[in-house]
Amino acid sequence: MIANILLVIGGLFYMLGGLGVFRMPDTFNRIQAGTKATTLGAFSILLGVGVSEPSWLLKVVFIIILIALTNPIGSSSLAKAAYQKNKLPELTQDDLKELYRGDKND
Repeated sequence: MIANILLVIGGLFYMLGGLGVFRMPDTFNRIQAGTKATTLGAFSILLGVGVSEPSWLLKVVFIIILIALTNPIGSSSLAKAAYQKNKLPELTQDDLKELYRGDKND
């Protein structure tokens, strides 16, 4: 029963992540919606699998650790690429302009 609940929760997080990617107005919000929701969805689904198959629990925990380490790296790489390609919303303050674009006068 607990495994099924975790699997359903994981599926709901994936659904909400997809909806967030579809509905968010700009690239950075889409990256956040996609990575946060799918990370939680993956954790829930993997925990559901680990609970339903206890022999896989150690592997599941290892996979969760890998996802927790790699998702922030992937999302920050996507955000940096979007920033460098000028896929920006209206920014009130741009602290990275000097670092990435070389605009020191603005």
